[in-house]
Amino acid sequence: MPKIPDQQIRQYVIDCGTRQTPLLRRLREQTLALAEGHMMTTPAAGQLLALLARSIGARRVLEIGTFTGYSALCVADVLPEDGILVACDASEEWTAVARSYWREAGLDDRIELRLGDATRTLEGILAEEGGAGFDFAFIDADKESYDTYYELCLKLVRPGGLICFDNMFWGRSVADPEDMRPETVALRSLNLKIQSDDRVDMSLVPLGDGMTFIRPRARAVERVTVAGVAA
Repeated sequence: MPKIPDQQIRQYVIDCGTRQTPLLRRLREQTLALAEGHMMTTPAAGQLLALLARSIGARRVLEIGTFTGYSALCVADVLPEDGILVACDASEEWTAVARSYWREAGLDDRIELRLGDATRTLEGILAEEGGAGFDFAFIDADKESYDTYYELCLKLVRPGGLICFDNMFWGRSVADPEDMRPETVALRSLNLKIQSDDRVDMSLVPLGDGMTFIRPRARAVERVTVAGVAA
């Protein structure tokens, strides 16, 4: 059998395995024209995130790292009318592009953009609302902070919800023991941490640059006894 080039099969996936709207196609083309365009979520990943969010009946979603808004647009489109996606990003320039497409799609009322340091944003949400208030979280931001985002999302996402991390291969560098760049070390360490973490169910999937899917398990509930009787 002839060997099909990777680029050809990737295009086949886009053509036959996704349902990109004309708006999503236009946003993708505009983003790919940027020097940083490679940071955008792929159509296949955006389609999968939307499918997962819909499958678990997600109503409240966290996104850490929004860029030009492609993945947020995919997921917000499948939320119920009273759903909300909280998008965290530090760039006014890139998210200005996102906002224009969200408005055009009529979904800007379902997306709440919070500009600034994502760790502080998540800590603020936790302080204001308490934990387990979100159904789904997607993380595609600064890699050295991934472990911090992981721990915060375990508090913010309900048991049985989903947490997804992108770029867990980091250009395949995590499999190279000689690559000791800070981002590589951070991701390599988190991969091992998640694998052995009995608080979650997990799967690292070779989709794109590696995606890890995490399902927080139910928190242990201690049985309190009063005078020998379970309360």
